[in-house]
Amino acid sequence: MACKVTGTAFITGAGSGIGKTTALNFARHGITSLALLDINLAQLENTRNELHIAFPHVEVEVLHVDVTDEASVDGAIEMAVSRFGRIDIAVHSAGISGTPTKTHELHLSEWQKVIDINQTGLWLSQRGVVRQMLTQESRGVREGRGVIVNLSSMYGVAAPPGSFGIVPYTAAKHAVVAITKLDAKTYAKEGIRINAICPGYVDSPLIHAAIESGGLNSEFEKTPMGRPASLDEIADSILFLASPMSSYMCGSALVVDGGYTV
Repeated sequence: MACKVTGTAFITGAGSGIGKTTALNFARHGITSLALLDINLAQLENTRNELHIAFPHVEVEVLHVDVTDEASVDGAIEMAVSRFGRIDIAVHSAGISGTPTKTHELHLSEWQKVIDINQTGLWLSQRGVVRQMLTQESRGVREGRGVIVNLSSMYGVAAPPGSFGIVPYTAAKHAVVAITKLDAKTYAKEGIRINAICPGYVDSPLIHAAIESGGLNSEFEKTPMGRPASLDEIADSILFLASPMSSYMCGSALVVDGGYTV
């Protein structure tokens, strides 16, 4: 069976980084309808333009959404379904790293900002998508009523060096794995399959400057493969989790970190 996806995909954080690359990869591998969400509308428009040039047959709905706002998330899901009829695949990739600060120096406002986006925002997105998928007809044993892929991190299954000071990020990414596992058990019998992906260091806009400056060289020395992942490598792993190729995976936290956490 080829690693192919079909139907409509719903992607948060699609304006840049992993979300954007996943949208392009899905279009390359069979998706014909894309609902793309981000708080940065200009970046979303750039994603849509790239898709239009490379895959003119793919329908794209761009939705300006704040994932921390319940009404904004629910409204986006309603608009996506109004246009495309259903949501077959959802990828929840909206997130921020926050400002590195050790716990004793961290302000509550900074903690709350990261938790609101990375944890609560993901949960709001998942809740809305699950509600929609429960109303849909199954597309068969391997595709079911829908598939969800949540973006966690290798720091969702392990802790970073203490000097990093990314406590809220680490807490939220651990929570993403927990949400994934519990909801996967809850909805598997309803034909909804939920897994998480846990990337290691990725050469994305988030850390590209640090990579170029050599600021992460010591971390790559701890990585058996000795380098960061490309965005395409993570998007390919998401494609696998979203496709029928992974149809017997349920509640998994797929670590794609070049061996860092081994």
